[in-house]
Amino acid sequence: MTSRRDFLTGAGAAVAASQIASPIKAYGSNKKFRWKMSTTWSPKLPILQESCELFADRVNDASGGRLKIKVFAGGELIPPLTVFDAVSQGTLQMGAGAAYYWAGKAPAAQFFGSVPFGMNPQQFNAWLADGGLTLWEKVYSQFGVRPMAFGNSGIQMGGWFKREIKTLEDVKGLKMRIPGLGGKVMAKAGANVVLMAGSEVYTALERGTIDATEWVGPFHDERLGLYRAAKFYYYPGWHEPGANLELIINETAWQSLPADLQAIVRLAARDVAAWVLERCEVENGPALKRLTTEHKVELKRFPDSFLKRMRELTKEVIAELTASDPLAKEVYSSYSTFQQQIRRWAEISEQAYAESP
Repeated sequence: MTSRRDFLTGAGAAVAASQIASPIKAYGSNKKFRWKMSTTWSPKLPILQESCELFADRVNDASGGRLKIKVFAGGELIPPLTVFDAVSQGTLQMGAGAAYYWAGKAPAAQFFGSVPFGMNPQQFNAWLADGGLTLWEKVYSQFGVRPMAFGNSGIQMGGWFKREIKTLEDVKGLKMRIPGLGGKVMAKAGANVVLMAGSEVYTALERGTIDATEWVGPFHDERLGLYRAAKFYYYPGWHEPGANLELIINETAWQSLPADLQAIVRLAARDVAAWVLERCEVENGPALKRLTTEHKVELKRFPDSFLKRMRELTKEVIAELTASDPLAKEVYSSYSTFQQQIRRWAEISEQAYAESP
């Protein structure tokens, strides 16, 4: 029998050293993979598109070049809102965006983007870890797509408006870019809701094609120049209290990867997801100050009566959705149960802290 000492000083050491020096041999494969990823984000969009490039670099470095991913921004390879189809069909191995963009294909997908008056980022991530991810995979599996969390913008701003919102009547007939369940709530309130890629938002608002838009938060809104096209900047972001972003992978391509490369992709995605939220938090404070002091933006809070009605309409929208789609009902049952369980803790922790004198 070879002792531990013999192993460390004799032939065993040579084997161990060879495995450390050549981890590829330890896994029994040196096959190289060359993948393409397309996103829904515009070229050079800070943090969001940047995170995709960072992810590709992380994977390349960790895999020793065995998995290289070439990243394309929305419109460079395919139109932004066709990413899901391209990944599903296997035209692309990977994509990045937000789940509510695919509501027309899978209504339940909206719950994996953001839910009006729903959970904040850490609560949402906890739900994913406690069964939400399994449901997300179930929703996407019918399309041959595997999802992973890929960042969160944190709670968003309520949006940019060319006129003040004093009552619910001010929403009626308003042309607004707002996706997901929040868009459905605004439509129920009487707004004319428009879905468009982020790269089109500023031009549409400036030219009057739309009267209002939500985008992300102060940093991204400033970079897009929205303050030049609309005067009033509203909060809170009732429609997106924690906008989850996603990495999507063609399932056949995923299964072609050896286990170690799959692990690298998962870990890189998790690393980048944390980085996105961190960067948004770092940048939003200074950007908000610039908007209000340098750009003279009128920062306004939605009236309580407006928020109360939006909450009521949210319940109606979700009730209609879950009644019409069994999978949406299953997902929301899990989501709402978790939210109820964690609400009391949030009340005596974060909320109590925020309201303390």
